[in-house]
Amino acid sequence: MHIFGGTVAEAAARVADPAFVAECAERYAGSYGRLPGEAEQRSWSRSWPALLRILSAAELGDLHLLLEYELPGTSKRVDALLLGHQAAGHPAAAKGLTSVVIELKQWTHARPHAAGTGLLQVGDRAVLHPARQVGGYVNYLTGWVPAELDLEVEGVALLHEAPPDLIAHLRNHLSSGPSATYPVLGAEDLSPDAAPHVLAERLRCSGLRPAAPEEITTFLAARHRPSPKLLTRVAANIAGSESFRLIGEQDKARQMIRKAIDTGRGTYRGHVVVVTGGPGTGKTAIALRLLGDLCGLPDANPRLLSPSATLTQQLSRAAGEMAKGLISTWTTRLPGELDTDRSVVLLDEAHRARTDRAWRRTEFSDALAKLLKSCAVLVLFLDEGQIVRPGEGTTVDELRRMAACEKYSFARIDLPTQFRCSGSRAYMDWLADLFSPGGHPPRWGGVNYDLALVDSPVQLEEWVAGHIRRGHSARITAGYCWPWDSSPEPPLSPEVSISWSDAAGEHLWKRPWNSKADRLIAGEGVPGRAFWATDDGGQHQVGCVYTAQGMEYDYSAVILGKDITRTAHGWQARPEESHDAPLKGLTAREYLPYGLNTYRVLATRGARGTRFYSDDPATQQYLRTVLPSAPS
Repeated sequence: MHIFGGTVAEAAARVADPAFVAECAERYAGSYGRLPGEAEQRSWSRSWPALLRILSAAELGDLHLLLEYELPGTSKRVDALLLGHQAAGHPAAAKGLTSVVIELKQWTHARPHAAGTGLLQVGDRAVLHPARQVGGYVNYLTGWVPAELDLEVEGVALLHEAPPDLIAHLRNHLSSGPSATYPVLGAEDLSPDAAPHVLAERLRCSGLRPAAPEEITTFLAARHRPSPKLLTRVAANIAGSESFRLIGEQDKARQMIRKAIDTGRGTYRGHVVVVTGGPGTGKTAIALRLLGDLCGLPDANPRLLSPSATLTQQLSRAAGEMAKGLISTWTTRLPGELDTDRSVVLLDEAHRARTDRAWRRTEFSDALAKLLKSCAVLVLFLDEGQIVRPGEGTTVDELRRMAACEKYSFARIDLPTQFRCSGSRAYMDWLADLFSPGGHPPRWGGVNYDLALVDSPVQLEEWVAGHIRRGHSARITAGYCWPWDSSPEPPLSPEVSISWSDAAGEHLWKRPWNSKADRLIAGEGVPGRAFWATDDGGQHQVGCVYTAQGMEYDYSAVILGKDITRTAHGWQARPEESHDAPLKGLTAREYLPYGLNTYRVLATRGARGTRFYSDDPATQQYLRTVLPSAPS
C-alpha cells in the first residue's frame, strides 16, 4: 500500500498544491479507515516539497516514487521509496529493480539517549537513530521481497533542516556497525547548488535510470513472503533463546500441537487448533517456539499474532529485528500474503481478540472467521478466565461450533501444568476460589508461594523496592479505578491516589500510571507502555491489566480498587468506580465477571510472590480473614 505512486516529476508538479496532501490523506483513509492525524499531514507538507526539490535538483525526475509505502506484512511505512534501474556498466545493471529507502526527518537538534547508541533524545521523545531506522527497512525489504525480482535495496536518511553540527553528531553516534553504511544527510549536503551527479551520488541514486512501467507493476503486485534465509535466522534466534526453553508438559504440548498442525497443513480445507491453559502454563513460550519450528518447514509462511500490542512488542524484541512482519499485533485487519494451503497462524492471547457481537454478520466473530479462512491452520492460545472486556474474547465452544459450521477440522490441547507462581497449584486454586463471585477460600497457609496482605500502599512500594535492590523484578498494578489523563511523556501525573488512616493519622499516597507512549522509552527513566513490566523504571509507575496481561515478573503487588468490593453476600461490582471506558454503562451484574477476571490476571503475574492491598476498607478487612499479614 502507498498513498502516492508516480514519477518524481509528477509529484514535484503537484506538491505545491494543497489539494495534493488532501488527496493523499483521502487515499490513506481509504486504506486505514481513518484520516491521518493533523501532525502527520503537517509533516508531509513540510517534508515532501523539500524531498522533491532535492530529487529534482539531482535530475531524478523520471524515477518512480512511492510515498508512505507500507512494508509487506506490517503496518510500518517508509516515508519514500524510489524505484529504478542501474545504468549499463554498473555491477547491478543485469539485475532487476533498485529501490532506495528514504527516511525524512525535520529535526534541527538531537542528543544521545542514556539507553544506548541506537536511541536519541529529540525534545521529550526517545527515538531510533535514523540510520538504524533506514537499516531496519532495508533489511526488511531484503528479507520479504520475492527473490525472483532480484531487488537491490539501498537506503538514506534525509534531515533536510538539520545544521552541520547535528549531522556530524549523528554520523559519529553510529560511526561503526551495519547502520553506519546508510548515509545521514543534512541541509548542507542537500544544497540544490550542488552538481546533479553529486546529489544523486549522495542519495544513493547514482546511475539510476527509469524502470519500465511493467516492472513497477510487477513490483507492486508481487506476493511478499519471508525468504528462506530470513526464516532460518529467526528459527535459530528463537531456538537459542534461554527465555523460551520448554520443559516437561510444555514441550509435550508443543509436540502435540506440531502433530495437529502437520495434520491440518495441506490436508483439510481448514484446521482449528485451540490450546487452553491458565496463567503461567507457558502459552506464549510455546507459541514462540512453534513459530521457530514453523520457520524451518519447507515453503513456510507462518505468522505469530496477538491482539496485545504489549506482548507483540516484547516478543519482537526477544525474537530479533529480523522477525518483523512474522510477529505483529492483530486487531481485525488480516496479515498480508498468507497461503490458504500452507500458512499457519498462531494467535496468542486469543481471549483479547476483538469479537464484538455488534460487528458480526453471523453468530460467529467476523474477524476470527476471516483469519481462519486466510490460512491453512489457525492455532489459538486461549484462557477464558482472562477475558476482561465486553466485545473481546471467545470460548472453546464457540470456536468448535465455528469450525463445524465451516466444515473445518478441530482439535483441542490443554496445558494442565503451570510454571508461574512457583508452580503452586495450591495458590492458583485458592485464587480461583477468591475471585469467583461467591467464593469462600480458606485462610492461606501455603508454604511454596510468598503471599500476604499489607496495611498500606507504602508497604507495597517498600516491598517492591526491596526486591528491586536484591536484583529481582517487581511491579505494582491496580484496577482501573483512577483517572488516566496524563500525557504519555514525563513528567507523568500521579493520578493513582489512595488515602487511609491509622493510629499515626491520615495518609495520602500518589503515583502515576505507566506511560501510554507506544515506544521503547517514554522519557528519562520511564519505559514505554509495552516495556513497563520488564525495563528499568517501570517499578516507579503503576501498571494496569492491559500492560500486565501476558507479562511476568518475580514479585507482584496488587491494589484492588473500589470497583469490586466484598460484602456479606460475596463480591459486589460498582462499575461507577471504574475509569475504563469500554466498561462504562454496564450493570453491576454485567461488570462483575470482568472485574473479577481483571484481578485474577493481576494476581497471577508474580512468579515468586504477591502482596494484596484494597482501597476499600471493608474489602481490606475481609482480606485479613483469608490472608496473613505481611512481615514487617
